[in-house]
Parts: sequence; structure tokens; C-alpha cells
Amino acid sequence: MISRKAFLKAGGLALFGVSMGGIPTFLAEAANLTQAPGLFKRKKILVSIFQRGAMDGLMAVTPFGDKYLQTARPGLMMSAAKGGNLNPLIDLDGRFGLHPSMAAFERMFREKRLGIVHGIGSPNNTRSHFDAQDYMESGTPFSKGTPSGWLNRAVGLLGHDATPFQAVSLTSSMPRSFYGDMPSVAINNLQDFTIQMKGNPMGTSRVSQSFEDLYDQTSSGLLKQTGKESFDAMKMLKSVDTKNYKPANNAAYPNTALGNSLKQIAQLIKMDVGLEVAFAESGGWDTHFNQGKDTGVFARNVSDLSNSIMAFWTDMTAYQDDLTVMTMTEFGRTVRQNGTGGTDHGRASCNFILGNDVNGGIVHGNIQPLALENLEDGRDLAVTTDFRSVFSEVANKHLLINNNKILFPGFEGKGIGVMR
Repeated sequence: MISRKAFLKAGGLALFGVSMGGIPTFLAEAANLTQAPGLFKRKKILVSIFQRGAMDGLMAVTPFGDKYLQTARPGLMMSAAKGGNLNPLIDLDGRFGLHPSMAAFERMFREKRLGIVHGIGSPNNTRSHFDAQDYMESGTPFSKGTPSGWLNRAVGLLGHDATPFQAVSLTSSMPRSFYGDMPSVAINNLQDFTIQMKGNPMGTSRVSQSFEDLYDQTSSGLLKQTGKESFDAMKMLKSVDTKNYKPANNAAYPNTALGNSLKQIAQLIKMDVGLEVAFAESGGWDTHFNQGKDTGVFARNVSDLSNSIMAFWTDMTAYQDDLTVMTMTEFGRTVRQNGTGGTDHGRASCNFILGNDVNGGIVHGNIQPLALENLEDGRDLAVTTDFRSVFSEVANKHLLINNNKILFPGFEGKGIGVMR
């Protein structure tokens, strides 16, 4: 039987493989796939990164002249003024300052390839991580029962033939964004992409000679449900040396979960296996205590986020015209700091969109002075941009999807000009 998770989840296959001592590893003979002419022609690629835990958008991109924020955050507020021991915010436009640990983003902002949307969030005011993530990934913020994710629906609207790697998540389980009828694959590590087989109770083990053998022999019926797409995907990976990958242009990925995920997405893109929608995650954004200013947990997180994305962008120089990277987070943090040097669950945050077709060099959105009367529920940065306005615009302009009624059911809003 299969000893590691290999399971179907709402239409997608999540495959896990790590070395397990004493257990034989099942690997198929590498085989060339016969594909229809033009199937691997380069297409537009969207990479989505979910910052799980709710990023403090007011610390990532700070309205540094806001006197109300200065009062509300005496221990967390940072200045854009030069000098002193504290690393200052990076003044973007005279109003907003980028956290100094995100300095890697500055050049892209100045070159107008990085756009920032502030005041973005869900119209549903839940402050539950689970619910808010579910609503954002399903793209239906007032419907709990939506069976599909918005990225899975986006894949279905691309309107052309696809390879097994059209939609890939570099995560340990299938993300809610990829639930649905369109095939998708979740892989935790390309280097260890295998199916593990356990021996029988007598201590002997049998290793199949092909993926098709496993497909035919499995008694659980689990793999039978996934179709041949899964085996095709495995064959593609088996034929490439992912372990000794060398990024282009001396790109240096952080040795972090996000850095490693983006490095592997880069490998898949360069393999020309037909990747069009990719997904990765960044954790640790639930900063209830000891959030820090220019050092600490928040500074480390934003450094990892920006450095990982910029390493990926540098590595992808030859593909940049076809690539857009977009971040998202379920909600923001409270305007006022709490008693333990952190911030609690709030409402609006900000996100980052990087690409050559992005209307960059602008902090988009409508942020009012953070006076009490302008705060949502008297405590939070108000949501002034529905996340679907941004996600749909990126999908429309970059992936050339033109059916928002299917992409975001019930949503009738418009884009905000974040894409050219």
C-alpha cells in the first residue's frame, strides 16, 4: 500500500515524497511524453503567494505621516527620517514608507514594475483565520459551501489544452485555491517526488516497474480516480535533475520554506512543462506579541518575502514578460498595538503585485487618516478595496480571462487600475 500521503482532494492530486529509511522507493522509468504540437508553447504564468496568519499591512507599508497611527503605536511606529539608530522606512511617495527589511522591493517599485494595493481585504468582516482564508481562496466571501477555489476556476477559464503541470502548488497539501474540477498537483519537494511503497506483512516488498502498474494494481481506488495526468506529471519530473539546479543571474534564494518553493517553481517554469498557475505559502504572520520594528519576527518575515520574490524574479529574467507574482493575506492587524508589543486580528492589509504589465510605482487604494471615526469597528484599517477587484483584474489583464461571473460568482465590482 502507499505509505505516504497520495490523495485526491476536490479534483487535485497531492503527492508527498521524502526519503524513508528501510522502505523501498517506487520510481518509474523515465518516459518521453507525446504531446500535441504547440502544447508546450510558452504562456502567461501567474504565481500566487498566500501569507498565512494575516500580515500587518500598516507596518509593511506605513502611512508614516499619520499622527493617529503614531499615537496608536508608540512602540511599533517607524519613521522615514534619515539618521538615528533605527533603520528608517523607505519613502515611496512622501506618504507611504516601505519597511526597511523589504529594501529588495524598492528598485522594482521605482522601475514601476511593483504595484502595492493598500486597504485591501474581504467584505466579510470575520476575524477568524480559517474562515477568512477559506473565503479568500474560494473567492466567495459570503458563501461557505463553494466547492471550488478561484485559482481552479481561473485554470478552467484559460480555454486551451493543458499539461499535467498547468496548475501546481508547492505546498504540503492541496490549497483551498486549487479545489475544484480542474486537475492540479501539490508537491512538497521536487527533489523527493516519489511514491513510497511499503512491504507486505511478511517483510518482503514489491516495487512496481511503472506508474501504470501501480495505477492498475492499487486496490484503494484512490489513484484510479486521478487519471493518467498524475503519472504524466511524475514522468516529467523523473527526467530532470532538480537537485543540482543552478539559478540564473546569480540569484540567491533564501534557505526558507518560501525561498525553496519559489526556486522549485522556477525550475518547473524553465522545464517548459506547461505551468501557468503556481501557488506557494508564507507563514508566521500572526504577530500578537513581540512584533518588533526594524528587527524581530515581522522584520524577518518581510525580509524573507521580499528577498524570496526578488531572487525568483532575478532567476526568471528570461521569462519576466510572461510572469506576474501576486501576494495575498487573509486580513490585516489592528491599528492600535496591544499590551504585548504586537497587534491583533484586524481587517484591511496590503498586497504586492510584481510584473512587467503591472501599473507599478504606485500605492493603489484609498486610505483615510486613521482617526477613530475612519476606523472599521472603531479599531481597524477599513477595507476600501475588495480583494476580488484586484484578483480579477490580474486574471483579466495577465491571464486574459474575461469571465468574472464564473471566476468570482456574485461579484460585480471593477478593477482599480493596478494592471496596465
